[in-house]
Amino acid sequence: MTDRKKVTIRTLFDKATKSEPISWLTCYDYPTAYFQEQAEMDMLLVGDSLGMTMLGYDGTLPVTMDDMIRHTQAVRRGAPTAFLVGDMPYMSYQASVESAVLNAGRFMAEASCDAIKLEGGHVMADRMRAIVNAGIPAVGHLGLTPQSVAALGGFRVQGKGAVQAKEIIDDAKALEEAGAFCILLEMVPDRVTKIITERAENCLIMSLGSGPDAHGQLLIFHDMFGLYPKFTPKMAKVYGNAGEVLQNGLIQYNKEVKDKTFPKKENWFTMSDEEYTDLQELLD
Repeated sequence: MTDRKKVTIRTLFDKATKSEPISWLTCYDYPTAYFQEQAEMDMLLVGDSLGMTMLGYDGTLPVTMDDMIRHTQAVRRGAPTAFLVGDMPYMSYQASVESAVLNAGRFMAEASCDAIKLEGGHVMADRMRAIVNAGIPAVGHLGLTPQSVAALGGFRVQGKGAVQAKEIIDDAKALEEAGAFCILLEMVPDRVTKIITERAENCLIMSLGSGPDAHGQLLIFHDMFGLYPKFTPKMAKVYGNAGEVLQNGLIQYNKEVKDKTFPKKENWFTMSDEEYTDLQELLD
């Protein structure tokens, strides 16, 4: 096991001060969390993308607080020192300030995460402010926000035009002023990300497909290793095709069972001749 100290908000800001990029990955289960902990990832995100990657939905909207908490608990057990962010699912914070604070508090208490994340700009600033005022560290999310993908016209780059880019820049400042210590920019043009990062005074800016000029980078774990069968986004770099390895292994296993080449003697357990003789006598 890694013996590093717990990654905290102070750790992350120290990295930014030293111009050390922050590494961030999605994670949804204990085994993956264990491997990411050994790789010493700075941050982990239990994203509501688990609706697609783990639960097989077409989007994130069906994901519940119970889903998020159960998966976040598993990730925390596998990654005790990484900075863990829990994603607030659809309608867990949009309805009211009160519901936002209560659900964020539940997330922290039950899942032992270090912060929560919610989508939206200035329209969610009051939720952000209330959550932070309740003593809960919070991350903002701008650009492509999957919970609002229908309103955004699908999975597409946000902020390519000057007017929309200015709105994202203003939203980032509104979230920072509301107390967000970190903002994720997803599928935002690199030049817009650079402006937001340069203007951030007390807020970390993270990039998901939004260029190299943020304080750090986020990738979806399943995209990195070919584990999501429906598609691989353009912004993802594939570091290894684990999906192909798994598929080939499953095909080979199925074949060996059918042709009786598995199991071999080393794949099962037996008992001594003496004990077997005694068993036979007992049965007789």
